[in-house]
Amino acid sequence: MNVLINRAIQCFLRDVWGMGVWCDVARAAGLSPRGFEPLLDYPADLTHHLLAAASVRLNRGRDDLLEDLGTYLVSHPSRAAVRRLLRFGGISFHDFLQSLEDLPARARLALPELALPDLRLEHPAADLFRLSIAPGFIGAGPVALGLLRAMADDYGALVLLEPEGMDTDGAAVLTIRLLDATHGEGRAFVLGAL
Repeated sequence: MNVLINRAIQCFLRDVWGMGVWCDVARAAGLSPRGFEPLLDYPADLTHHLLAAASVRLNRGRDDLLEDLGTYLVSHPSRAAVRRLLRFGGISFHDFLQSLEDLPARARLALPELALPDLRLEHPAADLFRLSIAPGFIGAGPVALGLLRAMADDYGALVLLEPEGMDTDGAAVLTIRLLDATHGEGRAFVLGAL
């Protein structure tokens, strides 16, 4: 699974910050600028080295980079397949939130080697949601924040997202307040084939 994460970081750095930044980060992390081969195994700590090198090179915090990665996974044209997988969660942002617990299983259908952490959604009030992310996927909280912000924009919803807690083992709890489900015009999306 770590090759998928590392490859996503590589594509994010290359697509958003440019090939020069990716090459600098790769060298600092002890990698070839060619990047990751999909069928090879890489040490688990390589992801940490990659993020540390990117943080230094871009003078940005690790969590800020991970949040930007979450946004990139939804909003960048090269990641249209991720957006499409997420948009199958429903026709509104509210529906999308309600489908989050099913996301790890849906992702495994598309990428069997991707083991996303378990997600649990609570809905304590009409406009309030609490998303709990199980441990095991370091950086899942910041990535989820970026992804949720991008998905809210994609649906045209106005939301307030706040981390309640993020542990070093990857566990996180995020509060999602849906302020206006139809705040703006969302991006076009067709569930069925044309």
